[in-house]
Amino acid sequence: MELFQNTNIDWLGKKWYFLGFSLIFSIAGVFSMLFWHGVPKGIDFKGGTQVRVSFPSAPNEDHMRRAMDAAGIHDASIQRLNGDNGYEAVVTLPQTTDQAAIGARTAVEQALQNDYHDSTFKVQDAYTVGPTAGAQLTRQAGWAILWSLIGMLVYLWFRFEFIYGAAAVIAVFHDTLITIGFFSLLNTEITLTVVAAILTLVGYSMNDTIVVFDRIRENLQTMRRSTLSEVVNKSINQTLSRTILTSGLTFLTVLSLFLFGGEVLHGFSLALVIGILIGTYSSIAVAAPMLVAWTDWRASEGKRTALPAAKRVAV
Repeated sequence: MELFQNTNIDWLGKKWYFLGFSLIFSIAGVFSMLFWHGVPKGIDFKGGTQVRVSFPSAPNEDHMRRAMDAAGIHDASIQRLNGDNGYEAVVTLPQTTDQAAIGARTAVEQALQNDYHDSTFKVQDAYTVGPTAGAQLTRQAGWAILWSLIGMLVYLWFRFEFIYGAAAVIAVFHDTLITIGFFSLLNTEITLTVVAAILTLVGYSMNDTIVVFDRIRENLQTMRRSTLSEVVNKSINQTLSRTILTSGLTFLTVLSLFLFGGEVLHGFSLALVIGILIGTYSSIAVAAPMLVAWTDWRASEGKRTALPAAKRVAV
């Protein structure tokens, strides 16, 4: 299905707008991570106990906080939710030692039973991660993302050339940085499910980028008298319908998940909603133009400016 026919958009002519867009969101995210909210880790990574409590009527957070303080539980974070079976509140406690994590759930239950004015609450579940396990999960998540990027770089180096792999990995890093930056700006916790969503969007963005790269490689064989900028522009325009249709349908799916998936899937679906938008944008506005920028840089240095597909194309 061709959504757009005979499109002739000068994508590379708008590269400074794209660069400005990417810089604004990247710098805003980095600024937030360094000086504002930091990287808002969930208890999966920083350790702690999360107790979900249901109530027949809307709970009062101030009353609950006073009950916690009276029981000697300080620094508790209380978030009220609208659950499937009425009203719920999530009590999150930080732990500094693995031993402290063991009795956290019991302490929260006793604090509510002894001092909270509404005795009809019910503890739905509790989730505890010790600081040691949290640090280990943080390392594993970092390695998972790093190895996925290295694996994709090697694959694209083998399938195309090194510059293709480097451009794709930089674009995916750009996507990941902006997505995590959004979480920091929104002060939304990054949990294991969010990391799973980031790995998913890494694969999705890479797949989108490979489609454009494949078309560039094909066009390099037939447009030998054209400049690389003309080849890249034509390749992006030729794949635009496929990109918009695929990304649009995927976006509608994850948007439905974000709107109706409930609180448990909120972080996961939010990462996908942001990632699909940024990943689609980067495959058009970051990865492919980077090939042209690399060739231009080689020319300015007085080096040979062979087209990136020269190794695989019989000229």
